[in-house]
Parts: sequence; C-alpha cells; structure tokens
Amino acid sequence: MKQEYMYKYPKTLLNKGTGFLAGYSHSLNPYTGCSFGCSYCYVRQMPVSIFRNAQWGTWVDIKQDAAAIVRKELRRAKAKGPVTIFMSSSTDPYQPIEHKEQITRSLLEVMVSDPPDFLFVQTRSPLVRRDIDLLLRLGDKVRVSMTVETDREEIRKHFSPEAPPIPARLKTLQLLAEAGVPVQATIAPMLPSSEAFPQLLHAAVNRVCLDDYFMGDGSGGKRTRNLGIQALYKQLGLEEWYHPSAYRIVYDRLRQVFSEDQIYVSQKGFEP
Repeated sequence: MKQEYMYKYPKTLLNKGTGFLAGYSHSLNPYTGCSFGCSYCYVRQMPVSIFRNAQWGTWVDIKQDAAAIVRKELRRAKAKGPVTIFMSSSTDPYQPIEHKEQITRSLLEVMVSDPPDFLFVQTRSPLVRRDIDLLLRLGDKVRVSMTVETDREEIRKHFSPEAPPIPARLKTLQLLAEAGVPVQATIAPMLPSSEAFPQLLHAAVNRVCLDDYFMGDGSGGKRTRNLGIQALYKQLGLEEWYHPSAYRIVYDRLRQVFSEDQIYVSQKGFEP
C-alpha cells in the first residue's frame, strides 16, 4: 500500500489518560496514522481518521522535535505527581518509517534519562527489538506488550495484510524476554486461532492479555460493528468467533498452559 508521509510540529505530546486508559496519567503517540491499517482498528472511527480524506493505513504524520517537547512535558508532569505513560493509544509506535525517523527511540532516550514511574509500550512490530538497550535501562519501569492476535498466518493476512508476520512477532517476544525486558503477549483483538496457540506463547512469555472487540473497543463492540468486521468472519465461515462469549474458547485453552494469575482479561492486562 502506497504511503504518504507528512512532517508535523506539535505543541504537546503527552495527553491525559482517559477512558480505557484511565489507569494511566498520560498517553503518548509518536506518530499520527498507521501504516499497518488493520481492518478492525477502532481508530478508523475516530475524528483523526474520519476527517483526513484519505484511507486509514495510507498515511502517517511524523512528529518533529518530539524528544524536546516530551523532555519538557515530562519534567512538568513529574512535579505534579506520579507519571505513567501508555505508548501508544492510537498508532503503533514502531511504524515502518521509525527505521529511518527514530522518533520513538528518541522518546525512549528521554525517558531513560528522566524515567516515568511506568511506561507501557504497545506494538505489533518486530522493530521494537532494536531498542532492547534502552528498554533494559528502564528496568521494571517498562513493559512491552506485543500484539499477537492469532497464530494462524492466513487469518492474519485476511484481517491485517499489512501488519508484520506472526512468527516474527513471536521471535521478538522471545528475544525481549531472553534479554530481560518485561514483556507480555496481547491477544487483542482476539482472532480465530489454533489449539496450539497457547503453547507457542508459553515458549516466549509468562504473561498474556486477552481482549476482544466487545470488551476492548470502548463501545461494547459498536465501533467494530460499524466497520463491517462481521463480513470478514462470514467470508471464512468463522462467525462463531465473532461473539461476546468467543473469548472463552481461547481463555480455556490458555488455562491449560498458563496459571490463572498469568492471564489478564481486557483492561486489566493494559494497566500499569
């Protein structure tokens, strides 16, 4: 998919944590837009996407001087109380363009020199492995949450053809964990998977978060329904996976491999 990149000069980057992220003092998005353009992404329904006049997944805005802005904002925020940051809430902080631009890396450098109380890094990109050196310096003040919605590549290609392959994500989780970075696998949104999925995850992590459209899109599944996601399940003849109780299929399978205190459901798995 052809990408359009624009440089933006924001005045602020740390936003107040609200709604699903109310457990955090702030959210932080190094980019606006997302090259992965997943079919089920709730951001498609948000003003940032609706008023863009360009298809979601075809554009990314690169936030210039991000490190300098966050350095200042972080100092100010810390003077007022504990600072917990969710990165990112409406984009992936490891966009393909991050290879070149290194906005996210520059933000991690700021946080290494002036650590927040906690940083949660949400991504589906293997590029996060590049920053193991910085993540290790944050110690137990960071957790990397890698989205792994399924173990079936044909399912991943059906719902999010532009997203990184599942094997590369599992390998990245393993590398991070072996290096000593706190990690979790996040099955969100849960897509149809095989019975062997929990074993694959168990080889890499000891903490899993499970979420679906109905618990996790902030509207009880309405936002996702408006995207016409059900049709994608129909095409595969897998409608039974698109249901508020379907998460139990995966939860019960996870319980055969993970202990109850290693499995987090929906919002709890994203909290600081």
